[in-house]
Amino acid sequence: MDIMWIWCGVGLILLCLEMLSGTMYLLWPGLAALAMALLAWLLPAFSPAWQIFMYAIFSVLAVAIWRKREKTQPTPRVGQAQGEEIGRQGTIVQAVSPAQPGLIRFSQGVMGSKEWSAVADVEIALNQAARIVAVEGNSVRVTPV
Repeated sequence: MDIMWIWCGVGLILLCLEMLSGTMYLLWPGLAALAMALLAWLLPAFSPAWQIFMYAIFSVLAVAIWRKREKTQPTPRVGQAQGEEIGRQGTIVQAVSPAQPGLIRFSQGVMGSKEWSAVADVEIALNQAARIVAVEGNSVRVTPV
């Protein structure tokens, strides 16, 4: 069997597995395998050892470039207006310190809830006013007012 068809098969299998997983990690090795099929078709004398080496290089480079590009793009914040909650003030109902998260309560709900887990870079005492400076997952980063 021609090695080009083997690369096509490997590429298509990886792409099918990618469609099942949806992780985007198998997309790049799958595309690299299809690129190797094209290369094997264009250069039939290209040795299988060099093809495997080039496939490994293509796969690693494609995943690395994709990961670097993903890190530079901001993550979407579904269901939230960008920065709408920043600056909102509330009252600390469970003390916050750099080592221990606490709780903050708002008079009107922030993103659907009146109480949020709060993290801070400084200690904030019970019943002290604090302001949101960032949303970090399921917590809000606060600073004292």
